[in-house]
Amino acid sequence: MKGRMKERWGKLSDSDWDQIAGRRDQLLGKIQERYGYNREQAEREPDG
Repeated sequence: MKGRMKERWGKLSDSDWDQIAGRRDQLLGKIQERYGYNREQAEREPDG
């Protein structure tokens, strides 16, 4: 699963993934930060 997520979210560094450590809220925050998404967009993305 992590490999698939890393492919989809290529802008996230290995350090980002270490900080996320499987926590969805951390993933959403990093998506917002790296991709400039608002909270609503970020919440849709991991599932989509």
